[in-house]
Amino acid sequence: MRFLYILFIFISIQTVKSQNQFIPDDVPYKTALETAKNTGKPLFIMLYADWCPHCNQMKNEVFSDAAVMDFLKKNYVCVWKNIEKEEGIALKDKFNTKSLPTFLFLDDNETLLYALKGEMKKGDFMSEANFALNPKMQLPYLEKEFLADKSNSTKFFAYLNTLKKGKDRTELSIPTHIYLETQSDAQLVSETNWRVIANGVTDINSREFQYVLKHQKEFATVASQNRVDRKIESIVTELLRPYVDNLDTINYYKQREIAKSIRLQKTDSLVFKFDLTLAERTEKWQFYKKVTLEDTQKLVWSDASFLKDIGQTYLKHITDEESLKKSISWVKHSLELNDSYDGNLLTARLYNKIKDKKSALKYAKDAKTIANQMNWNSKDVDVLLAELNTK
Repeated sequence: MRFLYILFIFISIQTVKSQNQFIPDDVPYKTALETAKNTGKPLFIMLYADWCPHCNQMKNEVFSDAAVMDFLKKNYVCVWKNIEKEEGIALKDKFNTKSLPTFLFLDDNETLLYALKGEMKKGDFMSEANFALNPKMQLPYLEKEFLADKSNSTKFFAYLNTLKKGKDRTELSIPTHIYLETQSDAQLVSETNWRVIANGVTDINSREFQYVLKHQKEFATVASQNRVDRKIESIVTELLRPYVDNLDTINYYKQREIAKSIRLQKTDSLVFKFDLTLAERTEKWQFYKKVTLEDTQKLVWSDASFLKDIGQTYLKHITDEESLKKSISWVKHSLELNDSYDGNLLTARLYNKIKDKKSALKYAKDAKTIANQMNWNSKDVDVLLAELNTK
């Protein structure tokens, strides 16, 4: 009887669980488009991938809700497409989808009315799905209003703020520059125009960004120096990261020269970090060593975490003793900035690699002391201490 009871409970749990899981209908896109034309309803499309946790969360927490599905089916022709399958691949490319999940709201002519991206709570999603039905909140109307009065910042932001709900920042640059072309250089230095630049300018060579570079103090008065710094760093990151991610070394080094031309400590430090990331991912260890030996103290000397990252790479991939000694000095400086368990353990391991047992023991013991004080697991340092004490 007890076995049957447990089996019943298990089956009940699985039944409830399966009821809460949303399984999308595989309706062909062409069929859905024809249905939209015949019914006069707009299309709602979810683009997803099976491996995407945010997509699965939306399916399980939002689209498993009967009220949500009733609303969608009443007001839209619904399409659910996996971006790794034929129609999903085509739609992903057609609408330049870079984030998952993405939700597209189209009319029956395939005009994009509204777009959303990312995981949302049910209430937030329902609000947005209602907004998408309102013609005066849709992208074509907002774009038309903006283009009819290009210097109107209120109309610009109404369009931009809706556009960025479903698009990446690089896709906001076209309307941003249309608006900014109506502004003189002197007009750029205002709280409103700083918001425009901060939200939509992504081109490092643009007039507006170059003006920011030359007038940082003035922009700091309408924003803050910290926000100006973050904008400069984000533009360099947006310029270089795609090439590093794609291991495109040829174009990376072309764009790198543009970033280096800014000639600021903060941007040089960013370029340095991207150089090292690319060297690691392409396993160019001699180049990695050359860059770090030249610029570590100049560009990341106050970044304790990054100094330890460099030390870890030297521990794994660099073999000559003189370079290893240099990496030890960097990690020891990180300990001056922030005494830490992992920093002491790394220093001990680096000393062990150059066969300096006495120094290795000292730092291993310091790491052990910190682990004991913090009640942390000391397995790694215990293994190293055992190895050192048997030598």
